[in-house]
Amino acid sequence: MDNEKEKPQTDKKPGLIRRFFRWWCRPSRMALGTLLVAGIVIALVGVLGFNMTMSYISSEKFCISCHEMRDHAYTEYMQSSHYTNASGFKATCSDCHVPKPFIPMMISKFEGLRDIYGSMTGLIDTPEKYEQHRLAMAQRVWDRMKGNDSRECRNCHSFEYMDLAQQKTASAQFHTYEIDQQQTCIDCHKGIVHQLPNMEGIDTGF
Repeated sequence: MDNEKEKPQTDKKPGLIRRFFRWWCRPSRMALGTLLVAGIVIALVGVLGFNMTMSYISSEKFCISCHEMRDHAYTEYMQSSHYTNASGFKATCSDCHVPKPFIPMMISKFEGLRDIYGSMTGLIDTPEKYEQHRLAMAQRVWDRMKGNDSRECRNCHSFEYMDLAQQKTASAQFHTYEIDQQQTCIDCHKGIVHQLPNMEGIDTGF
């Protein structure tokens, strides 16, 4: 109509948030965004679940859930200086038996399936059977520690920070010899936590 006022034209553009939603809400971008968000959520849940699982299966509670470990290995450990000592420092099962680096840790977890299998099949379910296999179980741990230069021991014990002058004469002599001969902790310290198996003719150190 002639007398109707024309609406003023404006060049005002949509706000930044509105433009973003217009861009985001295109079907192709929505699908891609949904997949991206879902992937991030799944990844976070996976990482969190993995870490919680690793933490649980490295705990003492899990270790002694098998009566073989509770009645033998854990009982021996409770009588050792790694469990109770003058300084009040306690080394747990995982401190000695679970490596901190990721790949060695995963390898140790797969190797631990052997112990679970032994428990489930009754291979070590009696004191007599446990003693029968004690040497083989100990030897596997000793070989691993020998191969990695007693890595888990060195998380707490390091020659670099030892003051040999404050040690007993015999200990200082042995440690000096070990340094000179490039030996590793397990060369001498077998049986420091767990009972030694019958090892006639095998040098156990001290």
